[in-house]
Amino acid sequence: MGMLISNEPDFMIHGVLKYQLFGQDFWITTTTIGMWIITAIILILAVLANRTLKKATDQPGTFQNVLEMAYEALQGMTSGILGGNARRFINYIGTIFVFILFCNLSGLLGLRAPTADYGVTFLLGMFTFFIVNYQGIKNRGVRHFTSLFEPTPILFPINLIGEIANPISISLRLFANLLSGVIIMGLWYGMMPIFTNIGIPAALHVYCDVFSGAIQTYVFCMLTMVYINDKME
Repeated sequence: MGMLISNEPDFMIHGVLKYQLFGQDFWITTTTIGMWIITAIILILAVLANRTLKKATDQPGTFQNVLEMAYEALQGMTSGILGGNARRFINYIGTIFVFILFCNLSGLLGLRAPTADYGVTFLLGMFTFFIVNYQGIKNRGVRHFTSLFEPTPILFPINLIGEIANPISISLRLFANLLSGVIIMGLWYGMMPIFTNIGIPAALHVYCDVFSGAIQTYVFCMLTMVYINDKME
């Protein structure tokens, strides 16, 4: 959430470095740096996981046990919603689950959670939107579009708005919950006396970063699977 010891609350996105491309000004922001750090951590863990599983034994170590438990939990979560189609989407759901979870937990490292930036969550929502509609066209063909007129053509505007609102709603839900945590922690570190910034905010971090972050990760992935399953025959 950004551990700041100052007299002013600070929970904004800041520009770190400006550069020009094709005559336009672009900024590398705190969100960009946070995503670079999180991506690097995920890649390192992925390499270690790959090496560990290649040398998997019948008597696994701690890391192998954690990996196997995580995969079984992911498999159970996807199978519970997607059924026999879980195998097709488990890689995507697993990827966004790990990415969103690490972004949400990044406040524990003193970073501003990238998922508290709507530019990040909106793109995640759009990925879901494209996958859902691709599956709808692939599995239903023309019926993917004609279903918007069911059960009566009068409901077409409402059905269309519902389809468009899905990615916006899940992206806003994730963004708003993480931003609220960033604001709470920013206000605490910025307005409370310095001696209260040691130890006391731990409970707030547990709720805002760990508990809320894990719940919102699960909700985003669960809704993504529900939308995909709705388009499967």
